Amino acid sequence: MQTPTQTGLSTAADRDARSVVEFGARVAENVARVIVGKDAAVELLLAAMLCEGHVLIEDVPGVGKTSLARALARSIGGVFRRIQCTPDLLPSDIGGVSFFDQKAGDFRFRAGPVFANVVLADEINRATPRTQSALLEAMEERTVSVEGEPVPLPRPFLVLATENPIELEGTFPLPEAQLDRFLIRLALGYPDATEEDAILLRERDRGADPPPLDTLAPVASPAELLAAADAARLVHVGDDVAHYVASIARATRAHEAVELGASPRGALALFRAARALAALRGRSATLPDDVKTLAAPVLCHRLILAPEARLRGRTPVDIVAEVVAGTPVPVEGAAGLPRPPDG
Repeated sequence: MQTPTQTGLSTAADRDARSVVEFGARVAENVARVIVGKDAAVELLLAAMLCEGHVLIEDVPGVGKTSLARALARSIGGVFRRIQCTPDLLPSDIGGVSFFDQKAGDFRFRAGPVFANVVLADEINRATPRTQSALLEAMEERTVSVEGEPVPLPRPFLVLATENPIELEGTFPLPEAQLDRFLIRLALGYPDATEEDAILLRERDRGADPPPLDTLAPVASPAELLAAADAARLVHVGDDVAHYVASIARATRAHEAVELGASPRGALALFRAARALAALRGRSATLPDDVKTLAAPVLCHRLILAPEARLRGRTPVDIVAEVVAGTPVPVEGAAGLPRPPDG
């Protein structure tokens, strides 16, 4: 994590930036007790949390997707629920169900696991489309409809979903509307040689002690997360940086290989995530580099490529890289961008 830097803004803004850095460092250090060498992924997850955004972790089995989600949830405390998605899972298994209480002589509502601060939807693509759609309202509007009336979910409310992109049997691809609800999609990838050695040595040295995840204690609270999120929203975004975000989103729609580009919701997601990343890195102003870092994780899953592009083996990652490379970058010191401190 970087330390706060002078950006010409108020001292109060710098204090807010320091509070976000301290919160992020505390949570990241706690997660590192369980997950080895995924600092970049943890930073992206923290940025999403500061936006109160949902995250889809997509990768092959065995790289720590579920462990990372559980470690992050445990680190911030609050109410945590896990939904193991299967083909026989029903919408009522997620949102809850009304039942007649014979003793009370009236109907009661039994809340489902979605009524939590952090919800882990494990192997989300194994749930049927009908069940997946039960999450749409919850993820976007933070409510669940009960007998036609919206019931608000607690704050913060975060969905961390995992998905195995390799296995196709018994799975149901997420529809575009569902994917668009996720602020960020990320992949963990295999550890490098040093990290994999560290994983094995950590397991050797643990001996008879329980796994680190079983003993992981919260180092923050939901209230602290909300306070950090409020501070992150005070990070300055200059006119030029906002225009840069909008230009990237528009360029995805005009790209010849794209059938459906990033929506205004995607542009807003990139804007908010870049602002949160700047706060995590100790700055009270957003820079174009923050936008570049988050362009692929925020936009790739929102693009639908043209059939010809898919046949040629092009991927959304390639398209977003081309778009970012072809979009003029605001010049530091221009209107709306902070100048470096004197001296």
